[in-house]
Amino acid sequence: MVRTLLVRGMLAGLIAGLLAFLYARYFAEPLIDQSIAFEDHRHELAGSPAEPELVSRAVQSTAGLLTGVVVYSTAIGGIFGLVFACARGRLGRMRPLGTAAMLAAVAFIVLFLVPQIKYPANPPSIGDPETIATRTALYFAMIVWSLAAALGALLLVQRMNSYLQTGNTALYSAVLYFLVAALAMFILPAINEVPREFPATLLWQFRLVSLGGHAVMLATLGLVFGTLTERQMSDGSSSTTRLRRTS
Repeated sequence: MVRTLLVRGMLAGLIAGLLAFLYARYFAEPLIDQSIAFEDHRHELAGSPAEPELVSRAVQSTAGLLTGVVVYSTAIGGIFGLVFACARGRLGRMRPLGTAAMLAAVAFIVLFLVPQIKYPANPPSIGDPETIATRTALYFAMIVWSLAAALGALLLVQRMNSYLQTGNTALYSAVLYFLVAALAMFILPAINEVPREFPATLLWQFRLVSLGGHAVMLATLGLVFGTLTERQMSDGSSSTTRLRRTS
């Protein structure tokens, strides 16, 4: 069963990756081109040559983008299938589609929305190349903190409920998670390397589109995976019913 869910998750991730590629191709890439044009203009004003392209923009925005997004989303889909296997049957009487949709929503909040509130995505022309290692480490630290806070809040509230015999595990877990996540936002250092002359509208459009890409990927992943799993359950139930009738 776990192997089946893993393969199904990778298949759903592949489909989600194709949709996410189309989204990025038509919504994110034009913003990246504008950001690169802004960076080239700054180099011209400073009298310094633009940085050479190791890979042309034509390849980056087509084959390179497709490969990266599909491989990434397929891997996420496989992990999603394994997480679904662990969560199955532990979320009350929710059907597979509801479970998959809820897991996708939680994954978006914990792995993307909350970390990017602290460290939002920036277009290519923003950021000092010498601080990229530090910025990357801080972003992944926020992801790890967010994930640990979510798991810790869920386990702690479940244990408390077993002693106190109270309900609303999801509500209490969510409140505790957001409190711990907010603590991380105060503790971890801020990063502000946006040039003053960079267009604010372009910056916020890029950040919203970046979050939108993850939302498209996870929403598609959850719906496709849940639908396939739901259909398998329906087919299995129908087969069992037919066997009982013939016997």
